Amino acid sequence: MELKSEEVLGDYFVIKAEEDGVNVIGLTRGAETRFFHTEKLDKGEVMIAQFTEHTSAIKVHGKATIQTKHGTITSE
Repeated sequence: MELKSEEVLGDYFVIKAEEDGVNVIGLTRGAETRFFHTEKLDKGEVMIAQFTEHTSAIKVHGKATIQTKHGTITSE
């Protein structure tokens, strides 16, 4: 299945750390999913990111608020 660029490149999301040491981990797209990028956020820091042709998923470890076009969720 081939993905159209507008399906992949348009989705932004916001992550706001609710405590120190929140890890945001980017996962690759493709036959094998791999970790490829990690950011560490402290309380109050905000990261604005985007899904791309290389990024298929994000893992958030720690207490944070995540906002997407689909809604808001809080991790614990």
